[in-house]
Amino acid sequence: MQREGSSGGSAANRVRVTGGVLLVAHLALVAWLMLRPLDVPWVRPANLRPLATIHHDLALGGTAAVRRIGEGLGLLAPLGVLLPLVHGRAVASPLASWTRTVAAGVLVSLGVALLQTGVPGRVVDVDTLVLNTAGVALAHLAVVPAVRARLRRRTERRDGTAVRQEESPRGRTPTIPRVGIAPWSDALPPSSP
Repeated sequence: MQREGSSGGSAANRVRVTGGVLLVAHLALVAWLMLRPLDVPWVRPANLRPLATIHHDLALGGTAAVRRIGEGLGLLAPLGVLLPLVHGRAVASPLASWTRTVAAGVLVSLGVALLQTGVPGRVVDVDTLVLNTAGVALAHLAVVPAVRARLRRRTERRDGTAVRQEESPRGRTPTIPRVGIAPWSDALPPSSP
């Protein structure tokens, strides 16, 4: 049985804390990049038509299109890895983990877009939301399943059996054999003659 201060629990806590610190740092960087006022002579109108900006970027062709679409994909892509890292489970449902991560990515991207409406020089673009969400989803699919599989294999090799990491921060719960019910003859007081 693992004790609370053993290496298994503290390693998981260190991973979660490191993931949390990196997540906060990344969100601060995103806020700094996307919520600074821009000093521009004119502002283009808001784009509420899905894929219009992406089609325009593709029409530019070459490196300009790759750069602009890559920026949209890459801005929130680290969330696809950092959010599961903060969650800290080596064994999790891949679909549920992906769904939670993508939903959180959509909410963060939507929050940034809504905050941009009050920033001078910034406009809302629905394609930014699409690209940011796609970046989160792709980063999660590219990194998280492989890392979780590697962690599970390493844990199985170390322990010799498949032990679930998230069972308890203190280790596995000990089991007690079931106690049977006493017969009624032992539970009732003796009868008088």
